[in-house]
Amino acid sequence: MLILKRILLVLILLVSVVLIAAYFMPKDYAVQREITINKPVDSVFNYVRYLKKQNDFSVWANIDPKMKSTYTGTDGSVGAIAAWESDVKDVGVGEQEITKITEGKRIDFALRFKEPMNDTAVGFMSTEAIAGNQTKVKWGINGVFPYPMNIMMPMMKMDAMLGKDLQKGLENLKVKMEK
Repeated sequence: MLILKRILLVLILLVSVVLIAAYFMPKDYAVQREITINKPVDSVFNYVRYLKKQNDFSVWANIDPKMKSTYTGTDGSVGAIAAWESDVKDVGVGEQEITKITEGKRIDFALRFKEPMNDTAVGFMSTEAIAGNQTKVKWGINGVFPYPMNIMMPMMKMDAMLGKDLQKGLENLKVKMEK
């Protein structure tokens, strides 16, 4: 009986330490990448504003060629939604909605993931004229891990995990735009 009490006490202490550590850990993440495209800003912005065009350059859209996509609303406008369904775990089920457009500069998105886990995030794509016919494109995703799940953030390395996909997507976009 004494051994069981000690085991229980150790377990309670371990859980307490984890919960206390999670309390002090960051809860939010922000991942952003950028690339320069040799095209005028209007041309680039008017391409990336359309949700249907993201399938041409997004890494996630290319993971599962059998992914089912549906679109509602007027593509390229606030309120437009692109939904996806895939049996591939890295793609899952979710939707992306355009929430704000700053004409010629930025598109903001709400991301709602349903499978393999229920989560939300916000994303954006911005364009900026930098020189002549060059455009700087930024793509970012921000999200929050609620307490106590935020204890996993250091292990997940969100910047490395999401960053490589954002960068590859931007590289795909550059190739597509500069053809």
